[in-house]
Order: sequence, then structure tokens, then C-alpha cells
Amino acid sequence: MSQNIIKVLPESVANQIAAGEVVQRPSSAVKELLENAIDASAETIILNIQDAGKALIQVKDDGLGMSEIDARLCIERHATSKISNVDDIFHILTMGFRGEALASIAAVSQFELKTKTAESELACVIKMEGSTLESQSLEAGKTGTTISVKNLFYNVPARRNFLKSTSVENRHIVDVFQQVALGNPEVSFTLVNNGEDVYKLDKSNFKQRIIQLFGKRYNERLVPIKEETDIVTVSGFITKPEYATSKKGEQFFFVNKRFIKSPYLHHSVMIAYQDLLGKEMHPAYFIHLEIDPAQIDINIHPTKTEIKFLEERSIYAILRTCVRQSLGKFNISPSLDFERETAFDSLIPDRNKAISMPQIKVDKQYDPFKSSSRLIQTPQNFNSKSGFDPLNLYDVKIPEIIKRDDEKSTIETKLSDLESETENNKSAIIQLHNKFILTHLKNGFMIIDQHRAHQRILYDTFILSSKKSFSSQKLLFPVLIELDKTDFSLVKELLGNLEKMGFSIEEFGKESISVNGIPPGMDEKKLKNIFTVTLEDYKMSGIKKSDNTFDKISAILASNMAIKSGQKLHEKEMESIIDQLFASEMPYSLPNGKPIVITISLEELAKKFQY
Repeated sequence: MSQNIIKVLPESVANQIAAGEVVQRPSSAVKELLENAIDASAETIILNIQDAGKALIQVKDDGLGMSEIDARLCIERHATSKISNVDDIFHILTMGFRGEALASIAAVSQFELKTKTAESELACVIKMEGSTLESQSLEAGKTGTTISVKNLFYNVPARRNFLKSTSVENRHIVDVFQQVALGNPEVSFTLVNNGEDVYKLDKSNFKQRIIQLFGKRYNERLVPIKEETDIVTVSGFITKPEYATSKKGEQFFFVNKRFIKSPYLHHSVMIAYQDLLGKEMHPAYFIHLEIDPAQIDINIHPTKTEIKFLEERSIYAILRTCVRQSLGKFNISPSLDFERETAFDSLIPDRNKAISMPQIKVDKQYDPFKSSSRLIQTPQNFNSKSGFDPLNLYDVKIPEIIKRDDEKSTIETKLSDLESETENNKSAIIQLHNKFILTHLKNGFMIIDQHRAHQRILYDTFILSSKKSFSSQKLLFPVLIELDKTDFSLVKELLGNLEKMGFSIEEFGKESISVNGIPPGMDEKKLKNIFTVTLEDYKMSGIKKSDNTFDKISAILASNMAIKSGQKLHEKEMESIIDQLFASEMPYSLPNGKPIVITISLEELAKKFQY
């Protein structure tokens, strides 16, 4: 007989599997808890995290709260107050609706829920550990809900081991916090990280919330957009083209206050900026879309950050037109309403006057091949008393073109000698397509990636600087850089490493720094861009616990400082790169293993020609 092999999973195992979809990292739990607080009509929300959410995630709100029965049901799978039947799924206006979040979080943590409604005298307190109910009690408390998630993934050590470094996980939490806070500016938010206030956001409008999160520098950068149609209502802000950066920075779409990711809509915005941005430059934008819930499907991804639109093409066109009109309205994009130069008015013909054919006089006696020179006639209004003789400026002699046979022979001989001399002195180093350096070898040739070669040189310089006292290139005038709170905290965290590399940095105000010195060789004009892009790359690099912070930031800064592909180099510059590269202990590859040099032998080349 065949043996039955299909089994029904125990509830605890099923919950852990579901948790793997909903709670991928601490920021996933933060997102679910913040959205629940929004759905509870909270006006004040406080997020408290410790050890990047691994030790504690606590969300406290002053919302409606729950009764004792609802508190017990909310931690059951598929228990929700948001929907009652299938049709409700297509009319969702709340953040959550599946009823899996709290059950999934409780399955992989030590979970505590404390909640109270305005009508209740006491708050209900529920404690769970890995889907197991530990206790349920009543105690004094304020109206609202407080959820504490301790020791996340304590019972799934494999999942905990796959978490990134503290700084990376913190960044993911901040990203989620910003997304929820931007989508709900009418709510007050506070973020506390290891006992220190990172954000304290008062109730505000959308523009003020952007400035609260990303700094006062955004006040002059933002351009409002607004368009109402039967399909969608578009509102929000875009940034002026001159503030675009080489990285994708702050770009946010919200649909009915829910943050989403949409490459399709992003392309619409970028098309609207066409011809206004440099190559590989990206604007920031903060765009709200209000649309009938029946026209969208938000149930296609567990994190609900991807949405399907019924009228996708129409929304694309409306958004593109809206952004383009705002750029034109605020005189950012080119328009035809230029100030006209009045000096050209005399060139416009009178409509009532007949147009006469211009008279052209031709000197039929003029012969350019005559050996004698012709002089330009003196202007009639020339004042000879001035002592200025224009004949000396316009005395143009026409050279003789016809040469005798012996002279022609002499010239050809000299040209032949010159070509021979040039051939003998031709350099063995050439640049290919302004990207690669090609140089001869004894048995073939070598191709060097100029960007990676310079990156290797700079990286080695920074590593050497950590072992020896490294001089900083002092600036005559300090450069002030405004940062948001996250980047400001990151600079303070990396300050020691940045100083080893040659930066001299001081705090200047609440969220700004003053750069008084830079690493030798850095272009002062590109300092702001290089510095901010380096911070962004560092945050997004996916740093592991085993990574050396100085090595990591050195590699990123070296990449941003190095000469780019497409940059024209002179022969001496190429020679310098080659000399410095092969003075390195590892000239053939970058720290990440990517090759810098490729060699091709004459034998390999001969095979290509099938010799």
C-alpha cells in the first residue's frame, strides 16, 4: 500500500512560514505596526527601537484602542476588522486588511500588546512568546495601543543570522518611518533610536512634512504639482532640475496615502524632465495619487508596495503632463516667452512695402590668382586724423599655389621625412573610446579600465593613510553641507574614518557640517556631490557585520572620486595612471574582485585571424 505523505502543518509552524512572507526583517514589523496605528485613527505615534529593532520594536499610539475580545482576536491569523467579504477587498482604503501581521510578528518574537478603548476602565494586556499565549490581564492605562516586539527572530536563529549590520537595518527602519510619515502629515510622529530622538514631527501639511524629514534646504527646491481628473487626482511636489543628483535620492509615490514603488510611473516623471537633466541625473519627487479603490489592485504583493492600475496608460499620461506643466508654469522648463531684443526690430519688413531684390555688385576684373596682392578698400567714414591705418590690418596677400616641379619634389620629400619621423616617435600608449588605456607588451598588449585603475590608486592611498599620518588639503573657505537627520547621524558615526582619509569636518548647527579639509586630489568644486553620493552609496551598500567600515567607505569614496569612463586623458595622464597602478600590490583587480587589467597575447590575436 502507498503511504500517505501529506500532512497538515501545526499552527506554530504555519505561523512561522507566514511570518517569513510578512516579516522579512525588523523594518517589515515596523511597517505593519505603524500602519495599524494609522488605521486606528491615531493622532500621535511614537516608534521606539533598540539594536536596529532586533532587541525591541515598540509602537505607541493614541488611537481608538481595542476591547478585550478584539485584543485576543487580533493575534489570530486572518482576523481583521477591515473586510467582511470578497467585495470589500476591492474597496480598501485602510493600510492593512489581511489579518496576518500581528499573528506573524508574534510567531517570531516575544510579543506584548497593551490596549484600551475610551469606554473601557482598564487596559487589556496580552503577552505571547512564539505564538504561545503566556498571559492575559487587565491593568491601568491610557486610551490607545502599545505593542512591544522583543528579541525578534529569537526562535528562528537562521533568519536572525541573515540580518545585515545594525546601520543597514536602521536605515531600512528609517526608510519605512519616512514613508509612513510622508503619507500621513496630519499625524504626529516620533522616532526614538536607542534612547535618542531621531525625528520629532509635529502635525503639518505635506510640504512642511517634507522639510521636517529632509531639511530646510528643500524649501527652495520644491515645485508644487496639482491636477484633478475623473481618473486620478495628482498632487504633491517635484524638485527643480538644478537640484537633481546622480543618485535616486528621495523619490516617493503614494496611492491613497499608501507608499508604493512603480518603475512605470517613475518613467513618466523622468520623461517629463526630458532635456532638463544631465545624463544619469535624477530629481526628487513626492507625489500623491488619489484614485477610486475599485480601479486598483493592492493585493498582489505581501508588503503591499506594488499596485496594479486599471487605467495604467491614462495615469501615466496624466502624471507626465502634470509634471511638465508645473515645470513650465514656474519658468523651469524652456518656453517661447523670452525677452525679445529690440535691436532686431529694424530687420522686420513692413507688410505694406514691396520687397525689392537686393543689388549685388560683382568686380569682374578680380583675379585671386594674380601674384600681386589686393587690398581691402578703406571705409569711407575712416578718420585719417586718428592715426589709425586699417590697411595694415586688412592687407591680405594671396599665396602662390602653382609650384615648379623641383619645388614640388622638395615638398614631397620633406613630407615623407616628417611622416617617417612621426611614425618613429609615436607613443605606445593610446586611449580607446575615452574609456580604456591600451599599451604594448613584449608578447601582446594590455587594456586598462581607466576608472577602475584610478579607483584602485585612490583606495590604496586611503588604506595607507590609515596606517600613517595623512595630510589633509586645507580649504581656503570652508564648505557648508546641509544634511537630513539620518545622514547627519551617519557622518557622526563615520567621523573617525573620514578624518583618517583626509577630511576635516566640524558640526555646524543642528543638521549641517562644515568641511574645512579634504583628501589630497579631490576636486573642491565636486565636494558636495561626491560627499553626499558617498553617504548614499554607503547606506545602500548592504554592509555585513564582518565588513571593515574604513575599507568599505574607502572603496566607495575612491569610486566616486576616480576619473570616469568617457573622460579624455592626455598621454602624460595615462602614463601617470599606469605608473601608479603598477606600484600597487594588487594592480589587477579592485577590492571587490572586479578586473582592472586585461592582457591579450599575440597568439590569442593570431587565433582570431585564424592564422
